[in-house]
Amino acid sequence: MAVCCSLKNLCEYETSKVVRIQSVYYGSIKWAIHTVVFLYVCIVLIADRRYQKKDSVISSVHTKVKGVSQTDMRIWDTAEYTIPMQGIDSFFVVTNIILTENQIQGLCPEFPIAKAVCSTDRSCMKGRTDPQSNGIQTGKCVKYNTTIKTCEVAAWCPVESVKSAPVPAVLRSAENFTVLIKNNVHFPKFNYTKRNISPEFNISCTYDKSSAPQCPIFRLGDILKAAGENFSEVAVQGGIIAIEINWNCILDKWLHRCQPKYGFRRLDDKKTNEALYPGYNFRFAKYYKQANGKEERTLIKAYGIRFDILVFGTAGQFDFFELLVYIGSALSYFGLAQLVVDFLITSYTFPCFKSNPVKKYYYQKKCESVTGPRWTLLYVSFVDEPHIFMIDKLLRTSLQNVKGEVIHRRVGDAAPAAKLPLQRPDEAVPLGTSQELQPLNTAEEPPPLPSFRERPPWCSCGKCRPAQPYWEQLCCRRTAGPCITASALFERLVLSRLTLEFVLLYRDPLLDLKAESLCRPLRHCAYEQYLRWRFGQEDLEERAVIPSCCRWQIRDAFPSEKGEYSGFQKKK
Repeated sequence: MAVCCSLKNLCEYETSKVVRIQSVYYGSIKWAIHTVVFLYVCIVLIADRRYQKKDSVISSVHTKVKGVSQTDMRIWDTAEYTIPMQGIDSFFVVTNIILTENQIQGLCPEFPIAKAVCSTDRSCMKGRTDPQSNGIQTGKCVKYNTTIKTCEVAAWCPVESVKSAPVPAVLRSAENFTVLIKNNVHFPKFNYTKRNISPEFNISCTYDKSSAPQCPIFRLGDILKAAGENFSEVAVQGGIIAIEINWNCILDKWLHRCQPKYGFRRLDDKKTNEALYPGYNFRFAKYYKQANGKEERTLIKAYGIRFDILVFGTAGQFDFFELLVYIGSALSYFGLAQLVVDFLITSYTFPCFKSNPVKKYYYQKKCESVTGPRWTLLYVSFVDEPHIFMIDKLLRTSLQNVKGEVIHRRVGDAAPAAKLPLQRPDEAVPLGTSQELQPLNTAEEPPPLPSFRERPPWCSCGKCRPAQPYWEQLCCRRTAGPCITASALFERLVLSRLTLEFVLLYRDPLLDLKAESLCRPLRHCAYEQYLRWRFGQEDLEERAVIPSCCRWQIRDAFPSEKGEYSGFQKKK
């Protein structure tokens, strides 16, 4: 039957069919899985705070380094060993230096790198530059010292002559320097702002994981120790250290908590060899004017430790809709119990899951195979076969000869009987004795064929007529025997005009039974009566095929005025 969309269809409720199995074994498995799922859902709900609405942190950082150190050459204060960095949320502390003083622009021998060593002027090219050189070659080969000659360059002279960092580091005492970190954070979804310095801040404190975990003043040596490094070793070549500030805030009124947690780790690769420039260093210069007005500079190659401050974190606050979403998603986990139990009941893969009557009965109750709506799908029924056959293939021969899939008739379905017309007992027509109906199920010689037709090769009852379409080449029997149209039941249920008029009046009480055009409604009503009698399922009637003998018996009883019949239409 066609499905119509109307307002009535919108006011419907559908529910799933449930098959209940009385079994201690399967019931225990179900409740065990439900218990595990319930505990998991509760633990995750509380531990991960899935009931909260989350927001990411927005942060700003400001640092101040304090400390004074004395070396053989000078006193170092904050202005000299702290160099402002161009990056965001970082600061740099000088720990080792190489000084090249009194440099002026002029001509001097190049440092003896591989491409600068020469023996004659032909080894040097005027105007040549190299990324590793200190200047531009003039084309001359001059003495660098008593044993080596190098190409002359136009550069700041004398060129830098020391290539390796001093050991131990010049400013190894910088491990006692301290840094104050000011960190302000904001969570825009909750309009909440917080800083890492409390109003009761003690300026004399120093960070300690155990005794002072909230102090914002850090000793540099302690930072490297917490990162698993030795300050004196890192100070020689320099390095990059991360100071992590994690804000994991709970903004619920009943459990408010928003304090930073600090962590430390090294970011650069300390195992890198010399050829790949280990540590962290860069060059800068300080410029002066001589008495004669000539420019002079001091070149400084600074080694040191760059501290990157990484701020991350989230804030959460109770939200009713977030709780509903989590509960809704968690409910799907309870379906695992049904999945596991169904697998145990229906699986035949493992030896312990062999087939048994309980599994077969459960499968029949729970599962129903339905073929999709395809135009090749047909249903047929034979009077000498107890089942309905489903045929779902392209026909290349008559429908009578095609083997189909068996569909068991529904047991105890009272719907077809309920649609038969009621009648008074004194108007009932005898349906014949049981001996009269018995020949329909036995194989006997069919009666002689009508003289005006040849018997089609696919006919088994002797009353079918030739048909061109393969899907209309169908007999009421699979094997030879009497035709179903010869039974009193066919006459009473299908061809009886009194029965058909009763059905038509039941549908349309105002129908004119004396109209001249009544044959067509009676003919189509007879078709429906046959389908309900032989198939008994409304969902099969639209694709069910009426045998040729029955179809022509109905047409002869209620003929068309023009003698034209549409036949069975294969709906796509």
